[in-house]
Amino acid sequence: MSRPPGLSVRLKLTLSYAGFLMLAGFLMLVAAWLAGRPEWSFDFLLRYVPDAVISTLGGLVPGNRAFLLRAYAPAAAIALAFLLVFGLLGGWILAGRMLAPLIRITDATRMVTDGSLSHRIRLPGRSDEFRELADAFDTMLERVEAQVGEQRRFAANASHELRTPLAITQTLLEVARNDPNRDTGEMIDRLHSMNSRAIDLTEALLLLSRAEQRSFAREHLDLSLVAEEATETLLPLAEKRGLGIETSGDVACTIGSHALLLQMTTNLVHNAIVHNLPEQGTVWVTTGASPEAAVLTVENTGEKLAPQLVSTLVEPFQRGTERIRTDHAGVGLGLAIVKSITHAHDGTLTLTARAAGGLCVTVKLPAAPHRDR
Repeated sequence: MSRPPGLSVRLKLTLSYAGFLMLAGFLMLVAAWLAGRPEWSFDFLLRYVPDAVISTLGGLVPGNRAFLLRAYAPAAAIALAFLLVFGLLGGWILAGRMLAPLIRITDATRMVTDGSLSHRIRLPGRSDEFRELADAFDTMLERVEAQVGEQRRFAANASHELRTPLAITQTLLEVARNDPNRDTGEMIDRLHSMNSRAIDLTEALLLLSRAEQRSFAREHLDLSLVAEEATETLLPLAEKRGLGIETSGDVACTIGSHALLLQMTTNLVHNAIVHNLPEQGTVWVTTGASPEAAVLTVENTGEKLAPQLVSTLVEPFQRGTERIRTDHAGVGLGLAIVKSITHAHDGTLTLTARAAGGLCVTVKLPAAPHRDR
């Protein structure tokens, strides 16, 4: 939230305390001035002052007993009593006004603790420490609410994806139990396929969780070598589908997990192979480096993709309307895992629809510092 600049809370409190001191000093000067005027008499106040107090005060200043008793002592006592009451009351009111934003922030925190993530403070006024804190708190709530919503959608999608192979497996087992004479060869193949799919999905979920928790060791590695390893592994699949893979680029050094970055590159190349033209398609895998980043780019030919569709492809289980599931389509977590691994390595992921059709995916990771030889 953009706010115009304002006085800080510290300066406001400083000015408030200084103002009260100035006011107290002014009142004391006025009281002393009034006490020194001969036309003012405070005889009526002496009846309320105990004799012991008068004797004590008179003994403090010999020679000025009459002035002390008739003027200064009662005036000073009244002024001090007034200042005490006025200071307590005024300080209480000022402190309440100063701390009112903090009370709103505290109330909002309690509401969030009770589970109301949609609540926002939206503290009005010019910018100061309290309002910056409120704005930061609102921003944090927006991110937490978005993450919680994403986790709920992810859990629902994961449950649905796991439920499908399990439900099919249960159906096949019930058919086998009700029809003992049925040929078991085909059924075993289908059961094996469904079980393999469930295992792949579970492993993908575990890999995604591992990347998000950043619980992995880091080492110095070259993205160009990782890309070569991934393309060599998937080359038979590309040849089977009649596709060509072209690799090129320079050394691109970064710091990270070899296993995770290999999985990230493999997912990108596999995605480019599966979602390609039926025949005569191409996949381009290139690497590059700059002083700040190591760059991996994977492009592929294919059907034209709408920008709205491209922006959703990194979401879990989002394959897109034009992307048909095949035997090699995976479990719908390929690009989601790529996104998670990229963020775990403090990198950026960019997806762009190619004008001629297909997709271009660019991963930028922080460049590794030069090692002393």
